[in-house]
Formats: sequence, structure tokens, C-alpha cells
Amino acid sequence: MRVGIIAVQHESNTFADEGTTIEQFRQDTLLCGKSIEAAFTSAHHELGGFFEGLANESIESVPVFAARATPGGTITRDAAQSLLDVMAHELQKAGELDGLLVAPHGAAVSELDADFDGLWLAWLREIVAPGTPIVCTLDLHANVSPRMINACDATIGYRTNPHLDQRARGVEAARLLARTLRGEVRPVQALCSPPVAINIERQFTAEPPMRELLALAERQRSLPGVLSNTVIAGFPYADVAEMGSSFIVVTDGDAMLARRCADELGARLVADREAFRGHLISIADALASAAETAQRVCLLDTGDNVGGGAPGDGTSLIHALRPIVERRCFAKVFDPESVSRAAAAGEGGACVLSIGGKSARSPFPPVEGACEVRRLCEGRWAETKTRHGGATGGDMGPCAVVQLRPGFDVLLTTHRTMPFSLAPLIACGVDPRSYDILIAKGVHAPVAAYGEVCDRFIRVNTPGVTDADMTRLPFQHRRRPLFPFESV
Repeated sequence: MRVGIIAVQHESNTFADEGTTIEQFRQDTLLCGKSIEAAFTSAHHELGGFFEGLANESIESVPVFAARATPGGTITRDAAQSLLDVMAHELQKAGELDGLLVAPHGAAVSELDADFDGLWLAWLREIVAPGTPIVCTLDLHANVSPRMINACDATIGYRTNPHLDQRARGVEAARLLARTLRGEVRPVQALCSPPVAINIERQFTAEPPMRELLALAERQRSLPGVLSNTVIAGFPYADVAEMGSSFIVVTDGDAMLARRCADELGARLVADREAFRGHLISIADALASAAETAQRVCLLDTGDNVGGGAPGDGTSLIHALRPIVERRCFAKVFDPESVSRAAAAGEGGACVLSIGGKSARSPFPPVEGACEVRRLCEGRWAETKTRHGGATGGDMGPCAVVQLRPGFDVLLTTHRTMPFSLAPLIACGVDPRSYDILIAKGVHAPVAAYGEVCDRFIRVNTPGVTDADMTRLPFQHRRRPLFPFESV
């Protein structure tokens, strides 16, 4: 048997100003055929799990197409059409397939279609031979549409945040597809989308209230006939009708059981909805809390969450920490212009920089002043450990480490990168253990890596296009009523 593998992954922030172009996919991942296997076989990613799972089942893997870009603004019309065109071309080249393993993100929005994942999944369903099983994986931060569910025989989502189980879910999906192809099971699935959007701050799966919701899902998976289920926390930074939390249950031919279990999970979320409100911590309160401890603290800059599509050049916490000279601090900022100026000054040189705050929606101005250039580096890095997102390496472009004030270092990058690994810091000669306070532009994803060096995490309610207080975002297309916006 031959099983095709396709992935198109993007988390689209519709509140960001700049759209995501095809060039941004090329900078990250835009692969066809065997090059996909070379790039992902060993990765802690669902595609690596697909390859492993199919090999375990003695089924031939047929890598077709894989595209991924750093979370950012809405995918442009041209980029969306290009992705569809390449996918169609490569699928035609792949020949006859017995099944498909597909990996959308679940929160992709394009100018071509607001439900971009639903668009390409439905297109696949239409063109493959009737009866061809399609098994899908989804990110925990998906906004799930009925079109996505209707296009696939089974859908399996990540169960951890930070996402450390991606490869395991890929293996699970491959196993389920193999059992379907052999006629051992006949998967059917149900989607429940209750009128609740879980706050991004409350989506850490190792702690309440998510932990209890996931425990109910785990108990359901022990029921006879239940093949899989998923708690989808949702992605609040996409202004689409599907925005919000949802539940997917896959059973062996029992549609009523799938519906009953999905509705049970939905009812639990509605009943416990108040526990899923954000516990919003102001900048002032966060700094006061950090000052009370001698532990190494990571301040999570939730409003400039690069993993949620923010620009990564926010300066709110840098401005707040700059005067606190008794604490050694570190921040990483996307700022190609400042990198160029630092490079011109050279290592050991001095230059006047205007750091960050250059994006159209940056709520705080640049941090200005004379800086010492401590180090220049290429910005390439490799990761061997399991981290959120499954990446095994990356490229920040040319970088500069500058000293903003004695004891405050800033890593300036040319490419916008997510803080999911310590390897980018170490590659630029930065020792994260040498600081008292580190700023990471994320919410939960950085914890897997920064937990190795930080004793305490404070999620700070900073302003920006990934504002933790979703009620402050200018939604136009979300469903109504929806908690916490309206009473339900």
C-alpha cells in the first residue's frame, strides 16, 4: 500500500498588518517529494511521526508536499493560490494512493478563503478516489470548521501545550490509517464547538483548568469503541467564524457514541467556563513579583507572542526593565535595521541604536540609546531536544548581541524567530543562566526550553496583536454569543 503525506501549516493572525507571502514559506519550509522525508524523518514533528508510523505498519510513505511559515498575518491571495497549485501538481505526480495522511495547522486564514485549511482539505476529498481514507492531525490551537471535519475520516490533535507530543500524534494517525486500510476499524467522527473561547493564558495543559478537561478526554479514550479524541483550545487571534474552542471524537463506526462523547466534553467546558478566563498580570505587577524573588525569572511577553503571529519587536518590557540596574536582563528582538548598524560598528564598537518598536502596530516606541556591540553572529542554530513546534534548527539571519546598559543584553535578529529553544541564544554566545530576568515573546511554548534555566514564569499582559485579553481585539466575524465576550 502507498500512503501520501501532505502538510500545509500556518497560524494566521488576522490582526497583524503584513500578510504572509510565499517567500516566507520558502524561508521556512516549502518542500516536495523525497526532500520532505530528508527534512522531517528525525524531527519531533507529526511528519516525522507519519514516516515512523507507516514504516511500523510496512506501508510505503509517499511524501507529496510540505509547506510551513512562521506565524504571521493572513496568507496573501497569491501565496494561497501558489500553495494550492504546487500541491495539485505534486499530487498528480505521486500516482495512485491508497490513503492520505495530512497535517494542516487548523488556524490558517487566507485572502482566498478565510477557512484555508478547510478549503484545501475539501479539495483533496473531491479529487482523490472515492473511499480513499484521509487521516488528519491538527494543532491544539486550531479553529476547527465543519468543512475540515467533513473532509477527513479521522482527526487527531496535539494533547500537550507546549506541543511536545507532535511526533507521537503523527505515529497515532499513521496507525489509525493503517488499521482503516486493513478493514480493522471504520472511523467516524463528531465535532462539538461550544460557545466558549479558552483564554490563551489558560491553555497550559499541565496545569488547571486544562489538566482536568484533558483528564476527562483521557477517560473517554478508555471507552470501548473510542479510537481517539482531542481537546482543541483554539486560536484567539484569527477573526473568523470558527474562532473558539472545540472537541473532536473519533469512534469505530459508532456515530452516536462520537456525538455523545464530544457533547460531554463541550458541556464540561461550558459548565467550567469561568475557570478559563485569563488571569491578566500587568507589567507593574509582574515586575513587582519578579523583584520579590531571588529566583531566575522568565517574563512571558504575551502581547508580542511571535508564535501567535506578533511582529517580535515589542519593547514594553524592555522599557520597564531598563531602569532596574540591579538586575541582569536579557531580551531577543527582531530588528534588521539595528543589526546592520551594529555590524557597521563592529564587535567591541559603540553605536546609537533605536531598538524595536518599528512595526506599524507596535504599541511602545523604540528603545533608544548608545549601545556596545558585544558580539556578531550568523544566527544559525540546531536543536536536538524535543521542543514546541518540533523544529530541529533554524536561521535567525545575521545577528548582533548588544549591551543596552551594564547588565542588560539584547539579541537583535534579522529574521523573526520564535522563542521555542535556547539553542539560538547559545549559538550567539549568550549564556541564559547569567541573567536574573529573561524576556521570552510567547505564552506557553517557551516554557519547554526556558524551563531548563528559569525557576519561575510570569505571563505578562503586555499590549499588542496577541493581547492576552481577547476582549480588547477588534473582532468582526466571530460567532455570537461567545464566552467571555457575551454571557452564555
